[in-house]
Amino acid sequence: MAFAGLLVWAWVRARRVGDLRGQAGLLWAGLAPLVALLVGIAIHVFIDRPRPYAALPHIEVLVARTTDGSFPSDHSLAVGAVAAGIWLVDRTVGGVAFVLAILMAVTRVYAGAHYPSDVVAGLLISAAVAVAGARLVRPPVERLLGSVSRVPLVALLAGRATGHRQTAPDGHVRVGP
Repeated sequence: MAFAGLLVWAWVRARRVGDLRGQAGLLWAGLAPLVALLVGIAIHVFIDRPRPYAALPHIEVLVARTTDGSFPSDHSLAVGAVAAGIWLVDRTVGGVAFVLAILMAVTRVYAGAHYPSDVVAGLLISAAVAVAGARLVRPPVERLLGSVSRVPLVALLAGRATGHRQTAPDGHVRVGP
């Protein structure tokens, strides 16, 4: 829920300045966890490491036990993808997201559900997915948002009131009145 709130916060910040590139990136940041989890499922097929509480039955476990593999951490895959996706668009909100992602990863180790390498791998894999996907997904989504930005309902979602598109010197598309 916290990461959804961070996505909304970053969206509002991008929308406030009419940054279609940022909004396209944030749409991807919301989808990147799904792709990262699919990558994690593929990895689970090849690496079926038991969770710490299965391999070390004497440890105290603070979460419900599951039977799926430990490597990489699904939680880390999901939050790492969101954090990296936000960071590509908004360094301030993305920094907050990374701090929260790291804290969540630490709690998974503390709770006995994962080894440290599980959560580190999850964060790194998901960041790679988010960065690679942003390069592929963001440009066409930005063009789509720009082309439909004159439609009143879409303009409400994608930026300011209906208006003209401008491409800034930094390559960002801005929508103005």
